[in-house]
Amino acid sequence: MSELPINHPLLQLARRLPALLFSPLGGFLAAATAIVILGCAYTVDQTQQVVITQFGRPVGRPINAADQPADAGLHFKIPFIQKVNSFDRRILEWDGLPSEMTTRDKLYVVVDTFARWRIADPLKYLQSLRDERSALSRLDDIIGSETRNVVARHDLIELVRSDKGRLPEQDAVLAQSGAAVGTLPPIQFGRKELEREIYAAAKQKVGIWGIELLDVRVKRLNYKSGVIEKIYDRMISERMQIAERFRSEGAGEAAKIEGRKDRDLQRIQSDAYRKVQEIKGAADAKASEIYARAYTASPRAADFYTFQKTLETYRETLGRDSTLILTTDSDLFRLLKRVEPAPPRPAAAQPAAAAE
Repeated sequence: MSELPINHPLLQLARRLPALLFSPLGGFLAAATAIVILGCAYTVDQTQQVVITQFGRPVGRPINAADQPADAGLHFKIPFIQKVNSFDRRILEWDGLPSEMTTRDKLYVVVDTFARWRIADPLKYLQSLRDERSALSRLDDIIGSETRNVVARHDLIELVRSDKGRLPEQDAVLAQSGAAVGTLPPIQFGRKELEREIYAAAKQKVGIWGIELLDVRVKRLNYKSGVIEKIYDRMISERMQIAERFRSEGAGEAAKIEGRKDRDLQRIQSDAYRKVQEIKGAADAKASEIYARAYTASPRAADFYTFQKTLETYRETLGRDSTLILTTDSDLFRLLKRVEPAPPRPAAAQPAAAAE
């Protein structure tokens, strides 16, 4: 291969290129080239989906959309004419403000709901809403109104309870005593079913904006002051029922104990009285036997016994201020009407004269 001549145009251009690059014209050309290249190329992240607009109108299909195969990476567009509109491809959060609602049984509650959603059709989303703040505002209106409608069609107990077959927790003492308190009224739907109703109604309405509603849940349920007072009254009444049952059971046990005490006391007293009477009877019989043997030993002993008993009767019945009226034939008066002199004692035998 033959060498180029020294005055060849290519060699002359190569010798002039460094000077051209560092000249003002070269810098301008380099900057213009970089701007054109950067304006044409753009990258799409895996968490984003993109819609290209030309003079405000969408052109082409959405890039890396949620319902299409992943198409993230480097892409190109016409600079200065076409614009890249990026939207989030992930699941987004909606957290509504607590709002006051009325149930079917005319009770006021404050319901706080939240939801999860995503942009299913970015082209329709761009044409109808354009940004996430507008989407959240529309979700506030739709989900809030559907929640209010569903709550207004059901009673408070349906919104509070979440399970039809739920049984109330009961204290072990109450379970043993068989107290019929704390029973839950039956429900037809429950909170989960109400959440499904809200979700189904709202999902149909938000689909026209390219939004897919994934789930709606009730985060918190607060009661108004009047409702709270009614709930507290019901709780107090249930506690009072339990306390009254305990009091009645305690009073019944106390009455049983008192009855057993009285019965045992009467039995002990009757047994003691019977024992005392038996002892007294035995003692009186023994004393009577002793008296009978003692005073029937001779006629003089019997007279002495009669005399002694009469004196004891005088001592017990006659006092300083006593007035006694007796007949002369009375045995009690016998000792008072006459007193027979005691017979003379026999003289001691004189000793016989020693000598006559």
